[in-house]
This record gives sequence, structure tokens and C-alpha cells, in this order.
Amino acid sequence: MKFHNFLISVFILLAITACSEKKDKVSLIKEDNLEQQMIEAYNEGLKEFNRGDIFFAAKKFNEVELLYPQSIWAPRSTLMAAYAYYSQYYFSDAIFELERFLEKYKNHPDTDYAYYLLAISHYNQIVDEKKDLGEIIKSKKYFMLLIKEFPNTDFANDASYKLELIQEILASKELYLANYYLDREKWIPAINRYKTIVDDYDTTIFIEEALFRLIEINYKLGLTKEAKKYASLLGYNYQSSEWYELSYKILNKKYKKAEINQDINKQKSLLQKFKKLFD
Repeated sequence: MKFHNFLISVFILLAITACSEKKDKVSLIKEDNLEQQMIEAYNEGLKEFNRGDIFFAAKKFNEVELLYPQSIWAPRSTLMAAYAYYSQYYFSDAIFELERFLEKYKNHPDTDYAYYLLAISHYNQIVDEKKDLGEIIKSKKYFMLLIKEFPNTDFANDASYKLELIQEILASKELYLANYYLDREKWIPAINRYKTIVDDYDTTIFIEEALFRLIEINYKLGLTKEAKKYASLLGYNYQSSEWYELSYKILNKKYKKAEINQDINKQKSLLQKFKKLFD
């Protein structure tokens, strides 16, 4: 009886061991199949991307992440999905993928690239500076982050250039609003907008007009001292510009006459020199 019980115990143990080995084998087979499926999905995504079917390509890249989320290919596939959308100007979809990447894969080696693509996706949606302030602000935010967090990269270099263009866009918006108030003789809001350009966007091409308009409005309001202050600033930095010439005419009503007399005197001098050749 004892021997019979012993045989039963041995059979049970062997059965358990066999099941365990079978489970391990099945698990390994499943894992191998999963990795193979992931590779096939990624390659299929690349194939479709090169063919121009970016929606199916992005679907396959997302499939890679679902199949094997712990692999090194998962974050790469998310970036590829984002780039696929970006390449065909589906910026909102690209932004969604990039924000998900940055949230899910913190400190990834390609984080700088993700931020750059995110900034560019917002930047490329700027169509009208009078309407697209949200996209301008977001792109500026990410470009500044790139310069701060990844200063020694090509992405940071391009970000610096793009920030200069963004400054021009923002200054243009301020000038548009300032001129809007000026046309309606709303002097205070107009002055405030022009001052914003002088204070915050002094490296843009709109600084000269802003200074001239401050001269013009202050002179019109009888604030001659203020007008002269801005005229000095304009003259010191942009003496050769047309805006300085216009400002000079506002503050010096005899400007044209003096200019003509100076030209006549110059002609007389040249005539006298020419005459001496025949003396």
C-alpha cells in the first residue's frame, strides 16, 4: 500500500514537472513570436512610410509599442509615428505622439529630438501672427527649453535662429495693434504698444517705426521733451534710416529749406572750383 502511494506521488511529481517545463517552453515560444511580430510590424511601418501611406505606417509603429512596450523599439516607434505625421503636415497628430513620448519615456537619449520636433510642429502652424498667438507662444517655449537644456546641439542652434524669427513675428503683432489704435486716435494704448516694441523687441526690424511713432504721437500731444527723447534714440542708432529723416522733419519744420540751401551752396562751391580751372 505504501509502495502504491509512493508510485502515485512520483507520477504526480513528474506530471507537475512536465507541465512546468511545457509552460516555460510555451512562454519562450510566445516571447520569441512576440519579438518577431514586433520586428515585422516595425519593418512594415517603414515600408508604408516610404510608400507615403503615413497613416498605416503610424498604425504599425504604434503596434510595435503595444506588442513589446519594454523593448528599445517602443520609444523609437513612437518617434517614428510622430515623424510620419509631421512629414505630411498632420501637426496635431505629431504633437499628440510627441507629448506622449515625453511623458512616457523620460530621460530618453532622443529627448532633444522630440522637443525639437514638438517645437517645429507648433512653429509650422503659425500662419497669421494676428491669430496664431497660442502656437507662437508654445513654439517659443520649446525652443527656449532646447537652448537651455541641450545647448550644445544642432537643435539648439536652429532654435536660436527660429527664436529670432518668432521675435519678429511678435513685434509685428504689436506694431499691427499699435497702428490700429493710432488710426483710431487712441493715443495711450498706441503708445503702450509702441513702447513694448522698444522695450522687448529692440533687435527687430520694427524698432525704427515704433520709435518714429512715439515721436509723432508725443509731439502731437504737446509732449515735446518725450518726443525729443525718442528722436535722440532713433538718431543715435538709426541715423541713416528713412524713419529718422521723417522724425527730423517733425521736430524741425525748416528741415527742407535748410536741405535745399545746403545743396545750392554745395553747387556754388563746385562751380567756383570748376571756374578756377580756366583762370
